Order: sequence, then C-alpha cells, then structure tokens
Amino acid sequence: MRLIVTGLNFRYPGGDHNVLVGLECDIPSGTTAAIVGPSGSGKTTLISILGGLLPPQGGTIRCVDSLGVSHAPGDVSTWVLQTVSLLPDRTVLDNVCLGAYMDGASGDDARVRARKALDDMGLADRENEVARVLSGGEAQRVAIARALASDRPVLFADEPSGQLDAETTTRVMDAMLTKARRTVLLVTHDEEAAARCDMVLRLSRGRLTPERGVPSSAVPV
Repeated sequence: MRLIVTGLNFRYPGGDHNVLVGLECDIPSGTTAAIVGPSGSGKTTLISILGGLLPPQGGTIRCVDSLGVSHAPGDVSTWVLQTVSLLPDRTVLDNVCLGAYMDGASGDDARVRARKALDDMGLADRENEVARVLSGGEAQRVAIARALASDRPVLFADEPSGQLDAETTTRVMDAMLTKARRTVLLVTHDEEAAARCDMVLRLSRGRLTPERGVPSSAVPV
C-alpha cells in the first residue's frame, strides 16, 4: 500500500504558528520509513494526522493499493501509540487478539495470529497473565503485538522502542520491519532503529526533508 501525502497543513487551535506547512511525501508500497527530528518538531502530530487520528487543515492523504484505488488511512492501517491502552483486567492474549478482530478475524484465527505476534515479541509465555501485572516495557511489546496481529497493509508507530532496552528493541524492530511485510511509517528518536528503515525523513519547520533511501518515485519535498 503506497502512502501519498500532498500539501499537508496543520495548526493547533489558538497556536501562533503552523506545525506542518505544505508537507509532502511519497512512501512506496512495502517500504519502511522513519520520521526523525528534534522534540517539539511535530512528529507525533504528523503521524497522528497521517493515520487519521487528527484531521488536517489542508492537503490530502491517500493510501493507494496495487490497483490504483485510494483508501482512507484509517481503513487500511494499524497503530502502535506511545500510550499502550491495554485492557488491564483482560489477558495478554485477549489484548493482542483485538488487533486481529479489527480485520474481522474469527476467534480461532485471531488466537493464531496473536500467539504468533506474542512469540515475535518474546512474550509467548505471558499470554494468560492479565495485562495490569506487566512492566512498562512488556506492555509496550503487547501493544506492538496487537498491531502485528492485524493484517492491515499499513503500520504507523509512534516511538515503538521508547520503553525498551537495546536487545529487546532489536527483536521488536525485526518483527516490525522484516517480518510484518507491510508499509511501515515510524516516528523515532532511536538512530539505530531509523537506520534499519528503507527511508529516513527529517521533520523540520513543518516540512519533511529526505535524508536517505528516497526512491525515484518519491514526491519532491
């Protein structure tokens, strides 16, 4: 699924400046892309708009399939947020199954997908524990597993390795960038995580500047 963004503008109500100014990017299907930039540059705002969590105040966002049909990002994407939002009194497995249920998966199929995702996260032995007993890092991995249990072709991730140590980050990035086989757009401060992506885009002064790996099909920025 190709992600095409054209002329994106955004300013928070009451704000004195635009967070995004005519922002454009083109991320080919199956590409992994990292958005980097200093704190306060608007990275979380941008990815929230791209994923349909915030409405833009100008511009267009399209997810285009192999037949050239455009889809709203919210209809074809799954999410890893900084706030993990687990159901605390449900089991780890139940929480991860929610990602598959988004696709209309049956109970049996959802459990198969969820167990595969938990194994990728190194949490296969925790599936029957309730979510409220997890550490912050474990809860983050469960939230990532929940996203990976979905078959939706686009994955948005906001600081997915923020609460993880280096070894666990490597495992998580393997699952997200290599095993998932989908278009992935992540916001990160982790230079090593960004370096593993096909593309690196820097957000500064409301625009994206390509730093590495921009294919010839990309829209000039």
